[in-house]
Amino acid sequence: MADHTANPLPDADADADADADAGVPALAELLLARGWRLATAESCTGGLIAASCTALSGSSAWFERGFVTYSNEAKTELLGVPAELIALHGAVSEPVALAMAEGALRHAHAEVAVAVTGIAGPTGGSPDKPVGTVWMAWAVHGAPAHAACHHFDGDRAQVREATVRDALAGVRRRLTPL
Repeated sequence: MADHTANPLPDADADADADADAGVPALAELLLARGWRLATAESCTGGLIAASCTALSGSSAWFERGFVTYSNEAKTELLGVPAELIALHGAVSEPVALAMAEGALRHAHAEVAVAVTGIAGPTGGSPDKPVGTVWMAWAVHGAPAHAACHHFDGDRAQVREATVRDALAGVRRRLTPL
C-alpha cells in the first residue's frame, strides 16, 4: 500500500488504476485532446514508465521522450539536477524529484513531465528511507510542480510496478478537469 505525503491532489480510485497499462489509453486521450506531449524522468523504474507508454500503438503522437537517469551523474548531466541538491538531500528526496520533473520539461519538447526516484530494493534502504520509498513529481508548463512520497510494499518488481501505476495515475489526475 502507498503512503502519500506532500500530495496536493486527492488519490484516484485504486481500482481504476490497478493496472498501469490499462490507464495508458486514458492518458493518451487526455494528452491528445490538449495537443500535449509527455516526458518521463526515471531512476528506480529504469524506463518502465516510458515502456508502458510506448507499448500503446500511436504513442509517438503524445509521448515525447524518456530520460533514464539511474545514476546521480545522469540526473545532473541530462536533467540539470544540481549535484549540491543531491548531496544535501539524497537522490531519493522531494527536492530531487521536483528538479527531475522540471528538468525533463526544460530538456524536452513536452508540456507535462513525471519523475520518479526511489529505492526498489532489496538493498539500498535505510531507517530514514526504507526499501519501497519512492518520490514522484509532476510538472506541467505554466504551473508549479508537485511531489508525493510513496511507501510501497513488496519485492523489487512489485515496487517498480506500483511506481509506474501511481506515476501515470498522477499524470492523469493532473490532466483531468475537476
